Amino acid sequence: MSQEDDSSPLILMTKEKSRRTLLHEELPKEHEDPLIRILHLVIRGAVRVLAILMVIIIVLAVGDVIYVLYQRLITPPVFLLSISDMLETFGAFLAILIAIEIFINIRLYLGAHVLPVQLVIATALMAIARKVIVLDYEKITPDYIFATAAVVLGLGVTYWLITKKL
Repeated sequence: MSQEDDSSPLILMTKEKSRRTLLHEELPKEHEDPLIRILHLVIRGAVRVLAILMVIIIVLAVGDVIYVLYQRLITPPVFLLSISDMLETFGAFLAILIAIEIFINIRLYLGAHVLPVQLVIATALMAIARKVIVLDYEKITPDYIFATAAVVLGLGVTYWLITKKL
C-alpha cells in the first residue's frame, strides 16, 4: 500500500484491524453551497432528535417489560409463566435490543463518519431472529416460512461475507 493511498480522504485506516473502511461523507459539514450546508445541518439535527427519541423509547420499553413481567408474575399461579408469556417476554427483550442496535447505528451515523454496514446487517439479523422466535406456526403459511428462511439465509451469508477476513 502506498503512502498516497493512506492520505486519501475516502479511506480510514483502523489500527486494530488494519482494514480499509470507506468514509461516509453524505452530509459533510463543509460544502461550497451555503444552502446545502444549512440543509446538511438540519438533517444532522433531525438525526440527533431521532437519537433522543430512540433513547426515550428504549427507557419506556424497558419500563413496560418490567411492568408487564411483574403483572404476570403476581397473577395466580404466582411466579409461574406460561410458554406464551415467556415467548412474548423474549420478543419484548429482543425488540429492546433491536432498538439499542438502531440507536448505535444512529450514533455511528452522527459520530464515526463510517458506514456501519456490518452493524446494520447484524441489526437486521437480530430483527428477523426475533420474528422467528415469536412466530405462531399455527397461523402462518408455508410460503411465509420459506420467505423468512430466505431472508435469514440472505442476511446470514451477507454478514458472513462482510465479516470474513480478507
